[in-house]
Amino acid sequence: MSDAADKTFCEFFAGIGLVREALGASGWSCVYANDVDPKKQGLYLGRFGDEGHFHLGDVWETPEVVSRIEGSPLLATASFPCVDLSLAGNGRGFEGTHSSTFFGFVRAMETLAERCPRLVLLENVTGFLTSSGGKDFEAAARALAGLGYRLDAFTLDAAMFVPQSRPRVFVVGVRADLDPPGAVRRAESGWIVDAWEERLESADRRIRPRKLIELMRAIDLPTGWIAFDVPAPGVKPPDVAEVIDRDDAQDWWDAAAVSKHRDMMHDRHRERVDAMVSSGETFIGTIYRRKRDGRTRAEVRFDGVAGCLRTPRGGSAKQIVIVVEAGRLRMRWMSPREYARLQGAPDFPLVANTIQNLFGFGDAVCVPAVQWIDRHVLSPVAAGIAELRRTPGGRQPDARATSADDAGGQRQEHVA
Repeated sequence: MSDAADKTFCEFFAGIGLVREALGASGWSCVYANDVDPKKQGLYLGRFGDEGHFHLGDVWETPEVVSRIEGSPLLATASFPCVDLSLAGNGRGFEGTHSSTFFGFVRAMETLAERCPRLVLLENVTGFLTSSGGKDFEAAARALAGLGYRLDAFTLDAAMFVPQSRPRVFVVGVRADLDPPGAVRRAESGWIVDAWEERLESADRRIRPRKLIELMRAIDLPTGWIAFDVPAPGVKPPDVAEVIDRDDAQDWWDAAAVSKHRDMMHDRHRERVDAMVSSGETFIGTIYRRKRDGRTRAEVRFDGVAGCLRTPRGGSAKQIVIVVEAGRLRMRWMSPREYARLQGAPDFPLVANTIQNLFGFGDAVCVPAVQWIDRHVLSPVAAGIAELRRTPGGRQPDARATSADDAGGQRQEHVA
């Protein structure tokens, strides 16, 4: 590990602070946090206290942003808004006013000049890869390359760690003057051995899906691409039943509300639920309300995984708990505490307002997913930078030599 003093970071689009929740476990120290939502700020301050570095303001206010960042933080994270990159945003992509705030982040990094962090981490929905036919992802990659970063990209699903389906794209940028430990660089055209290609091809497809690999190959960055060894977690996450409260103190619906949602189910779902009730056994699952063929359906899942948590903009976006136990069918809205558990932050302090809590967690990152990236990418790079500072001359080994070693010790030969 690097010295704790070296592991400083800025958290852009901080929300309630779950990136900080994740990174703090390994010694990272947040020196600046930014968001525009005062309700999310309330949850953030409730967890971390009012240290004075939370900036409630627009990321486009570049002079104000830069003036609040002291020194040269090692890392900047940006979980920029996903609205225009998702189906809910009607495909506006970077033409939309929400997701385009990414470029406000870029401008802040550019204005920091020599104080610009040596590492960046982006997070967004997988729609980032397909928005505008991949052009939005390319625009973001080129913007970061324009700041001097070499890039890697991969996907992680929260379901690898917690019982919530939440696939996300992560982009890591490392300043081009660094050769980060464990990373291999994309070879120049014509080199026989390309450890970068081999690493992408050999990776678990949940980490490096084919669509992402194709995009990375097609985008020729002036700084180039790198690839870290980011494995898929090998431990099975808990079942959703383990995060659901079943006691009578919960706000269970009355019989009329339960009957209404039972009637909203597709025939095969309703028949399955009725069979579960008749069995007398215990089953725990979740429900989302969705529009199907012009009518609202209650879609049930009992596969041990909850659907992706979302911000509660209307009843269709709020997740429902369904419990079959001892011949009884019960339903209710999922609680804020259960949302917190599904984001990997079970003890995160809540506020009195339920909707405020649901918005905060529905628009946040999964803590153990970020910790996985920290373990395999961020902290090792931070340690390498700290070691470089302690090394006389401050030179790192050539990245191409590292790539050749990773390719089985074969020397790369250029074909004329």
